Amino acid sequence: MEKMPTVSGTTNLVDILDRVLDKGLVIAGDVRISLANVELLTIRIRLLVCSVDKAEQIGLNWWKYDPHLTLPGPSTPALPEAPRPRRAARASRRSRTAKSKRRG
Repeated sequence: MEKMPTVSGTTNLVDILDRVLDKGLVIAGDVRISLANVELLTIRIRLLVCSVDKAEQIGLNWWKYDPHLTLPGPSTPALPEAPRPRRAARASRRSRTAKSKRRG
């Protein structure tokens, strides 16, 4: 009879992910590149890994209001522009021609 290996006392990947998403994981750090005491580049890293439920519990909900991540709401169709009366168009053309004749 062959013995099957059993997992006891060890943590598998699913348990680790479950714990990280449930509790949250914060990674913070700074990377600075300098040359002769002159700072050339600074990268500040702030990373939070957690579930959506946990994020809402701690007050993070920016994705609800980000226009790139939310679907647009029902929009009202734009009203068609009212046609311009022909008389007004003719009158404005006449006044422009009259002004140009006076100048000329």
